[in-house]
Amino acid sequence: MAYGTKIAKGDAYKRAAIKRRHVRIRKHISGTPERPRLVVTRSNRNIVAQVIDDIAGHTLASASTLDTSIRGGEGDKSAQAQQVGALVAERAKAAGVETVVFDRGGNRYAGRIAALADAAREAGLKF
Repeated sequence: MAYGTKIAKGDAYKRAAIKRRHVRIRKHISGTPERPRLVVTRSNRNIVAQVIDDIAGHTLASASTLDTSIRGGEGDKSAQAQQVGALVAERAKAAGVETVVFDRGGNRYAGRIAALADAAREAGLKF
């Protein structure tokens, strides 16, 4: 008698699908000193953006909804994602970064992910 593997259900299935997509994306995307990677990590409550140089293994700039300047701010989660995008772009420019490679972390480019990316572009970060 053959036994099949159990497939995850609900949230576990969604997280597994996001992880699969992220691994597939990371095959082609890597941050260099000239063009570091802007990676976005999203949870149900918070969003984190980091500018990472993969060759050196260093985080050059980061911003989150948990930062004191954004935490407890007004607006919905998309508005907070816009604030995070503007803040990470400002910090990246202060670190000498002009252009980045955008890594959406396996998430769809919609909603909070798109709001963060658009705000970073408006703040002067190129990708």
